[in-house]
Formats: sequence, structure tokens, C-alpha cells
Amino acid sequence: MGLQSVLADMVREGDLTLKLPGGGQVRLGDATGPTLVARITSAAWAARIAAKPGLGVGEAYMDGGLVLEEGQIAQFIDLIGANAKNKKPGRGGLRRWLKLRLREANDRGASVKNVAHHYDLSYDLYRRFLDEDMQYSCAYFERPDMTLEEAQVAKKRHIAAKLCCEPGQQVVEIGCGWGGMALTLVEESGVEVDAITLSVEQLKVAQARAEAKGLAHKARFSLTDYRDLKGTYDRVLSVAMFEAVGRPNYQEYFDGVARLMKDDGVALIHSIGRATPGITNAWIDKYIFPGGYSPALSEVMPAIEKAGLIVTDVEILRLHYAETIRHWRERFEAVRPEIVELYDERFCRMWEFYLGIAEQSFRARRQFIWQIQLAKKVEAVPITRDYIRDAEHAMASPRRQVA
Repeated sequence: MGLQSVLADMVREGDLTLKLPGGGQVRLGDATGPTLVARITSAAWAARIAAKPGLGVGEAYMDGGLVLEEGQIAQFIDLIGANAKNKKPGRGGLRRWLKLRLREANDRGASVKNVAHHYDLSYDLYRRFLDEDMQYSCAYFERPDMTLEEAQVAKKRHIAAKLCCEPGQQVVEIGCGWGGMALTLVEESGVEVDAITLSVEQLKVAQARAEAKGLAHKARFSLTDYRDLKGTYDRVLSVAMFEAVGRPNYQEYFDGVARLMKDDGVALIHSIGRATPGITNAWIDKYIFPGGYSPALSEVMPAIEKAGLIVTDVEILRLHYAETIRHWRERFEAVRPEIVELYDERFCRMWEFYLGIAEQSFRARRQFIWQIQLAKKVEAVPITRDYIRDAEHAMASPRRQVA
């Protein structure tokens, strides 16, 4: 299929004029929205985009093969999102589906490599656009006028409330980021946390933060694969890590959660999800999160059931991540010259594209956040959800540290 046919099928809404190699141009869409003008710089790039548009458009923007002459990259990505939401999700071809399933196998060696690809980037990069606590997961916007800092505090409280923590309990956190959630649980809930990561850079920061707060004896961080965890805990927590597990490992993962939980324990798993089973975007898989997959609930529930766990609560957070990423994208753009100095122009264009299509994937309602609360006993948590709001209010009252 030629480039013009591919693009005509891809862009049915919006107003995009595309200048082609050789001097021709084509106008795409229905003439609604902002006027955008883009130029493909060579016949080679035109061929690459036509052959694999899901990969080629992002690569072309990164490497200068697609240049916006009128309009902003955020508007261009909005146009892509507006058109993508009208398409039915597909598996993208049997060969590609099988290839991605193999990439999702994520054995110990592949898991370390995949985590390093994204999370071992410079701490100086992430601190420039995340909130003060370095939360790199979906915030919780209780009010639309919340700042990013306020919404991330609300997220942590929402999660802590669902864990039903009590002072002195033992918690294991599978995937700890830069340590903010574990330290919050220690300070505000009075628990002890064993937190794990596969990122060398995140581990250094988390341990340093715990030492600086005098909490290293209660917030313990280690470089550990979730499959190697031992012991039993009162609470099991995983925030924004499950996307790196991969479908072939779901049963092992939830069997592990069950093994780690005491009989009266509670677990909370927070993950990006999708409306129906599918495949990871080719560009995201290659450049941003290799081996990653955001599952539909239908792909997760069978493994939970076979592990002998009871689902005690499920919550879907729809547009919260779109708003979170919007804050990140705007902050990234505000310090873009500094990030160019840290890396280079190509890196900045890659991250602009990543943050843009990530935001659109949530605005188009193809993706969302799910939080699943799990237990072994039906009486492990209260029988109505009022306790969640009550606990959040208690934590939001004048702060009382119980560590």
C-alpha cells in the first residue's frame, strides 16, 4: 500500500497537510481542528512510514524525517489520538503478536535489561519534571484544580487507605521507584517496608533518602527480582510495576503474591490497563518500555483466581493518568533546554513523542489505571468502601508521623 493510501486511512479527522518528497503534497482529514503542516524529508522516510506507520512515524519525528512546519508536536499527536480512537483494536498480525509475546517472557536477565533501559536514565532527567517526591506513576486528582504535588500525595494516601495498614505491620513493595511510597507508608502508617527494584539508579536514590530521614532500619531497599522474594507479609503492594511482568508470567506473579501474603493479609496491585487484549505499540516497545505490556482485566483475573486469591475491590481510574502526563509533558517542555544539555535533541524529541502519545492513549480511553485489592479471607477488609475515604481524611488531617 502506498504512503498516501496509508495516510488517508490513518487520518480521517483533523487538518493535516503533508508535504511529500519531490514537491507534491496531500491534505488529510476533514478540515477540523488546528491547521498542521508537516514535511517528509526523503523518499526513504516515506517508504518506512508507509511500511510500518506505527513505528515509522515516531522514528521519523525523532530522527528528522518528519518535520512540523506549522503547528506543535502536541497538536500533531492530538490528531493521531483523535483518529486512533475511531479504529477497532487489533492484534497487528500473528507474527508480530508472537514476537511480542516472546519479548514479554521477561526472564531475570531480560527484566534487568529492560528496567535499565528506562529507569536507569539520569536521575537529573526525572527530577526535572516529576513532583518533589519523585512519583513516576498515575496521580489521583480528587479535584481538577489540584497541583501535581497535591495529586501525588492524594495517590499515596488512596493506596495506603486500601492497604488498611496498622502500626508495626510488615509490608513488601514490589517495584519501589525512588522510594517515595515506601517512605510515606513508614512515616504515616507506622509500618516497616521491604521494597525491591531492578534499577541500580533508583536503588541508590531510595537508600540515600531513607538514610537521610533516619528510616533505613524501617524502609529497606534492595536489588531483587520479585520471583526471589522470601517470607510472609501483612501487606503486599505493587505500583506501576506489573506492566513489566509480561503475560507469560502472570500466574507466577500472582502465585508469588499469594505466597508472600499472610492468611489475613491484603494486597494492592496498581497497573496500567487496556479496554481489551491487544499488543504494545511498536514504537513504545522498541524505544521506551521494551518487553512491557498493559493488560486487560480479562487477562489478569484468571491468574488471580488460580492463585487462590479473592478480589475484594477493583477501581478504574480513567482520566487521572492523562492529567498526570499532561503535567509531566508541560514540565518537560519548560526545562527542555536543560534536558538537551543532559542528552541531546534526538532524546528530547523521543520523549516529547512518548509523553504525547502516552497522554493521548488515556484521553482516547483505550487505556486506564486499574487498582485491584486482594485477600485470602473475605473478612480481611471492611465490607463497605467507606473505610477508604475515612482513612484518607484521617491521613489528610494535621500530620501525625507514627514512625
